[in-house]
Amino acid sequence: MRKDKHIRELLAGGGKRLADITRQARERSVVLEQVRCALPKELAQAVCSAGILEGTLTIGVTSAAFASRLRYVTQELRKRLSESRGIDIQAVRIRVLPPGS
Repeated sequence: MRKDKHIRELLAGGGKRLADITRQARERSVVLEQVRCALPKELAQAVCSAGILEGTLTIGVTSAAFASRLRYVTQELRKRLSESRGIDIQAVRIRVLPPGS
């Protein structure tokens, strides 16, 4: 018979997969904060998500209008994040996220 575990036990026990997911979530939070800090306040408020994978910075925004405005500053943003993170960001991808995501 299987013993049920409380969610706290599962999270505390961890495991490699959970540790990887937790690490990725923390990393994305750091990248999101760095992206927001590098942008003007109005644009920063429209950024919902950000992450770097295989040299591509992907930014999620709230609307197509903000995505369009963000495209004007992507080269400067890419340069600033590359320098601050010490990695080569080769491309910036902007995605409009559905409401509530």
